Amino acid sequence: MTQQRSRPVISDAALQRMLGKVLKPFVRLSLASGLTFPTFTTVLKRLYVDVAEKEYGLPDKKQTDSRISLITGIHRKDVSKLRVGDMPLPAPPPPVSRTSRIIARWLADARYLDENGTPRALPRIAEDGAASFETLVEDVTRDLRPRAVLDEWLNRGIATLDTHDRVHLGAAAIVPDSGDSAKEHFFARNMHDHASAAVLNMLSADPAFFERAVHYDGISPELAKKLNDISRVESMNLLVRLNRLANEEVKADKGGQARWITGAYIFTEAKSDADLNDVEDDQ
Repeated sequence: MTQQRSRPVISDAALQRMLGKVLKPFVRLSLASGLTFPTFTTVLKRLYVDVAEKEYGLPDKKQTDSRISLITGIHRKDVSKLRVGDMPLPAPPPPVSRTSRIIARWLADARYLDENGTPRALPRIAEDGAASFETLVEDVTRDLRPRAVLDEWLNRGIATLDTHDRVHLGAAAIVPDSGDSAKEHFFARNMHDHASAAVLNMLSADPAFFERAVHYDGISPELAKKLNDISRVESMNLLVRLNRLANEEVKADKGGQARWITGAYIFTEAKSDADLNDVEDDQ
């Protein structure tokens, strides 16, 4: 879908400084993963063409290689080659999507919570339709056998099974293991959506999306750890409350193509003097 966009009042020098700070963690990830600079620039080149193709066309005019070349600075022959294929965002692997939905139900549905609102241990199987791990899975999908889901979750540490044949939700349900494909999916989705909100706010005179942070520097490592621990608890409590609200509201929703996401991030670091000077220069 093409649309007209006004150029934001950001100088090239300022934008380069901003991108230098924003992209630095991704360069660090790329180097740690063995992704070379030529490959990184190829990814950027494809993205430039993809965004120009879909969002920067002229009204009532067919988008051309020449126009894309003009606004991106990429050679027209390269543009032509890159336009042959499409670049849709990859869909999450089905197991990741279904696992997330089952966990979200366990965290939100009153049938599966104790009096404190905490996910309770569930009988693996229960009679007469009583709440159990089996009914939890079947509430979300009929395409998977509950036993197969449980075996996979036990293997991945998402759940544990006690001596009374009750299933407990484990810590890995919230934070996937480092080798899990879910971690890659959530990284891409969360970073994409957070960046999209921030960029759209920059491009609009009236910020459209809520984006706020509390930031303190020049503090002791002990206080940083204390604030980190507190904010983890408070952030998780907020996300759990919102998940329960959404879980109730969606039951009566007519459905559609819209989506909603909200999240939280926490970051602490021990800065060097050079890093602190860099922060002061940015203020």
